[in-house]
Amino acid sequence: MRWRLLWLLCAAGWWGAGGKTLRGGFASASARLEPWRPVARFQFHGDHAVLCVRIKNVAVAVTKAARLHLFQAQEWQKLQNSIQDHSCTEKFSKAQLTMTVNHTEQNLTVSQIPYPETWYVFYVDKFTCEENYSESEDIQFEMVLLNPDAEGNPLDHFSAGESGLHEFFFLLVLAYFVTACIYAQSLWQTIKKRGPMHTVLKVLTIALLLQAGSAFANYLHFSSYSKDGIGAPFMGSLAELCDIVSQIQMLYLLLSLCMGWTIGRMKKSHGRPLQWDSTPTSTGIAVVVVVTQSFLLIWEQFEDTNHHSYHSHHGLASGLLIGLRVCLALSLAAGLYQIVTVERSTLKREFYITFAKACILWFLCHPCLATIAVIFREYQREKRNFCIHLAYV
Repeated sequence: MRWRLLWLLCAAGWWGAGGKTLRGGFASASARLEPWRPVARFQFHGDHAVLCVRIKNVAVAVTKAARLHLFQAQEWQKLQNSIQDHSCTEKFSKAQLTMTVNHTEQNLTVSQIPYPETWYVFYVDKFTCEENYSESEDIQFEMVLLNPDAEGNPLDHFSAGESGLHEFFFLLVLAYFVTACIYAQSLWQTIKKRGPMHTVLKVLTIALLLQAGSAFANYLHFSSYSKDGIGAPFMGSLAELCDIVSQIQMLYLLLSLCMGWTIGRMKKSHGRPLQWDSTPTSTGIAVVVVVTQSFLLIWEQFEDTNHHSYHSHHGLASGLLIGLRVCLALSLAAGLYQIVTVERSTLKREFYITFAKACILWFLCHPCLATIAVIFREYQREKRNFCIHLAYV
C-alpha cells in the first residue's frame, strides 16, 4: 500500500507538476495526504489559454465529486501566509477558477490575463477535506495546458516563461554550425602543430563542443515538446549534463592557468613561453574548487524538483554557487593584477590583461544577471537563464 501511494503521488502530483501534458491518476489518498501540493503549475498568458482534461472512468469522478481548483500563484501565497486560520474547505472555496470533472473531455478557458502569471492546479474531491475516507478507485486522466499562439488559437504548449525556447536553440545551433564551418579547419591545424597553447586549445575546443551538444540536445527536446507538450526528457537531461560538464571543464582550465601563472611567477624566469603553467599546488587548488562547484551543482539539481534544461538558480545551493563565482573572480583578478604589474614583455602583458578580462566576465556574468533578474517578473526571470547560456558561450 505504501509503495502504491508513493507511485500515485508521483503520477498525480510531484513529477507531473512541471509538465504541460500530464498523464496519471487522480488519487483521493494522495489528495488527502497532501492537499496543498498542486498537480500542475503553468504560466498562462493571453485571453484564450486553455486547460483540457480527459478522463476514462467518468462514473468514479461523479461519485467522488471530483473537481480542479485553479489559483493564481500570488493569491495562493497570500492565502497560505494569511494570519487567518482558514479550513481546508474554505481555502479551496477561494479558487479563482473551478472545474467539475464529470465528462470524458472538458475544457476550461483562462482569459483576461493582464500579464503572464503562474497558476496552480489542485485536485479536490469529497474526501480531500474530510476525516473519514474509504478506499476508492483512482481517476485516470490526461491534462493538457495550452497558451494561445500568434494567431490566438490555444495550441502552444510552452508556458510564458518558456516561450521562444524552440527558436532560441535553433538559432544557437545554427550559430555553432556556421562558426564551425568557418574556424574548424584553421583550429584543427593549430592544434596539430602542438604549440605552446596546445593543451589550452584542446580543453577549450572540447568545452565548446559540449556546449554545442547541449544546445543541439535542447533543440531536439523542444522540437518534440512543441508538438506534444512532453518532448524528449532524456535529451533535456543530456543537454543539462553536457552544460554542467562544460562549465566544470572551463572552471578547471581557468583556475589551473591562473593559479599556475600566479604561483609560477615566484619561481620561474620571465623567458618561459605562454603555456599551461600549472604546479601541484595550483592543480590541487583547482581540483578543490572544481569539486566544490560540482557538489553545489548537484545539490542545486536536487533542490529544484521541477525538471529544467537550464539552471533555475533558486535556493541555498544556488546562492552558494553565486558566492563562489564572485570570490573566484575577485581572487583571480588580484592574482593576475600582480602578474601584470611586474611583467616586462608587452606581448605577455597584453595577453594577461585580455585573459583577465575574459575570466572575470565569465565568472561574474552569472551573478550579475541573477541579481538584475530580481527586479523582473517571474516569467521574465526565466529568460535570464538563456542570457546566461549565451554568456557562457
